Amino acid sequence: MLELFDNAFSPYARKVRMVLSYKQLDYQSIDGLALSRRDDLLRVNPRGEVPVLVHGKASIVGSAQIVAYLDDLVPDPALLPSSLEARAAARKWHEISDGPLDAIVHDISLWQWPTLSRTDAPPKGLVDAGMRAAYDVLKLADSQLDSPFLCGVLSIADLALFPHVSALKFLGLKGHRVPKVDAWFRRMREVPCVARDLSYLKSEAASAFSRHDREHYEAVRIVWRGDRIEWLLANGYFDWFEREYREGRVVIPGVSP
Repeated sequence: MLELFDNAFSPYARKVRMVLSYKQLDYQSIDGLALSRRDDLLRVNPRGEVPVLVHGKASIVGSAQIVAYLDDLVPDPALLPSSLEARAAARKWHEISDGPLDAIVHDISLWQWPTLSRTDAPPKGLVDAGMRAAYDVLKLADSQLDSPFLCGVLSIADLALFPHVSALKFLGLKGHRVPKVDAWFRRMREVPCVARDLSYLKSEAASAFSRHDREHYEAVRIVWRGDRIEWLLANGYFDWFEREYREGRVVIPGVSP
């Protein structure tokens, strides 16, 4: 039996859930970010991050590694296109989604998380800067969408990009400047593995927003790493981040207690 240390709202976990569904694999989901499962998560990933896939004696950490493992485990349907050029493009979009785009969405969405207790407002200009940067990524996708999917056929490129575009839509992104991406987004919503995850996410979001259970998840400290810090500092928010760190609201895996 496959076990997935999961979280409904993590874009990386969403990607892995869609891959598992796409490959019709049964698995047990464990909410790894629930405080009650914290020790269990740390046993399989000392960094305390989701997703983690446990399969027998193997623990696979990180969504990209999990995706590769699942593609080896069940090669059909494949997550990469058949041609070398399209496979390279799919890997590129996987990397863009997991790196710079995730950083943007993470950094501008903190004030919308149902699990956080924040009464402040975003620092001036942060959300606008993030939306402009996100549009740059989506305009690149728009320029390359010459078929129903990013790389010709449904691939990891689409499943990695979709959670972030979904989050941007929630944050107020409009599609009039990226019409091909907007059409792609509507098509993706009808893909069975995507539709199932959207239904699950909707149910979990309704529960989280109505419950306001600040004891279920970490409500103050936020995990910051790599690209998320880099994008924030590159856009001039060093003082804000330093204050967050000084006031104990920052967790840096491997550094913070």
